Amino acid sequence: MVQQKANPMALHFELVSPARLLFSGDVVSVQIPGAEGEMTILPGHAPVLSTLKPGVVSIQKDGGTDKIFVRGGFAEVNAKGLTVLAETAIALADLDQAAIAQQIKNAEEDVADAKTDAARAKAAETLDHLKALQASL
Repeated sequence: MVQQKANPMALHFELVSPARLLFSGDVVSVQIPGAEGEMTILPGHAPVLSTLKPGVVSIQKDGGTDKIFVRGGFAEVNAKGLTVLAETAIALADLDQAAIAQQIKNAEEDVADAKTDAARAKAAETLDHLKALQASL
């Protein structure tokens, strides 16, 4: 049996959400929304651990680009590649703009109706995430 060697010009990438594994494979590069700013990860990247802000993960493959919205989580680059553990992850192709607009309207009402500062802060955070999602479309 011939064992295939990993492609040194490829980056192994995995994107995992609590619900499922959304992507696993070798890619050309991945752009992630790091808490300190956008980062492009290429093969041979130095080790990094970063939190993620709401935004789009762009996966550059030989055959094109996949885009997935993430809401929070962590990214780790190590010798094996890049792993993103996202709190929420949704392929942009699967998003419904009308449904997102309705969720934003509901979240705005939740902010206005909040009785405590903690409830208002949580509702405002949800609203910010939804607006980031809408902006990524």
